[in-house]
Amino acid sequence: MRYSSVTELISQNPGAFAKGPIALVFAEDAVEIDTTVRHNLDLGFKSNILFIPSELDLAKDTAEHVIRVDNDITRRGNREEIVNAIIDKAPGVWMYVCYNAEYLFFPFCETRTIGELLAFHTEERRDAMLCYAIDLYAGDLDAHPDAVDIDNAYIDRSGYYALGRTDPATTYPKERQLDFFGGLRWRYEEHVPPERRKIDRIALFRTKPGLRLRADHTFNDEEYNTYACPWHHNLTAAVATFRTAKALKRNPGSAYEIETFRWHNSVPFEWHSRQLLDLGLMESGQWF
Repeated sequence: MRYSSVTELISQNPGAFAKGPIALVFAEDAVEIDTTVRHNLDLGFKSNILFIPSELDLAKDTAEHVIRVDNDITRRGNREEIVNAIIDKAPGVWMYVCYNAEYLFFPFCETRTIGELLAFHTEERRDAMLCYAIDLYAGDLDAHPDAVDIDNAYIDRSGYYALGRTDPATTYPKERQLDFFGGLRWRYEEHVPPERRKIDRIALFRTKPGLRLRADHTFNDEEYNTYACPWHHNLTAAVATFRTAKALKRNPGSAYEIETFRWHNSVPFEWHSRQLLDLGLMESGQWF
């Protein structure tokens, strides 16, 4: 199914939001769109809604399993407008927001589905899940100048840290909220605007009336932005992403300064949740 706008999708196919979990995928370019959608399908998302420039094509097997909406994500605020419009039409539904060339991992995702994960999280009275954007990058930039290489991807094994998140209204730290940093955004921070250096996202959430996604990947309900409930640790997940590496190699201010992203703390990405758990890049909480 293909629609010319999110307005057309909402008006003509309201049933598209009836049952979750739903993956909302925003394609910024043509890079690894099909692998992103296939990964979401393998995780068990009930529906994949793809927001994509009208001129881009999809592989046949991908096109058959997505709802396609023609869209230009490059316009500022476009993502939040779309997600918030869908939230208004789909209360009580779990959703996941990502970009192309991004791959969600959660504890034990090789043997458990996204539905099982969110069912457990719901039982713990949680309506959102903290996710970390873990940068992927090609090991050989000469062979892959766009920094994207699925078969030879690397991640940083260390260099991640958190700072307290201050409430601007009171100057006191917000309860159970932290700003997380690391990866390429930390190593090349001189090329990254301060407001884009965080790696934490609320990428998985359950919709409700009045909920609003903000530009910094947080929500207007502060409890959605917490990393855990008051009484114990909760599940967290990771979004393995080539997005930062792509941007750094496309930006004229940084592209020619970076000959390789690899450093002494680079390790091959194993495409397995166990590696991310072992590195402390996500938390299994009480889910065994």
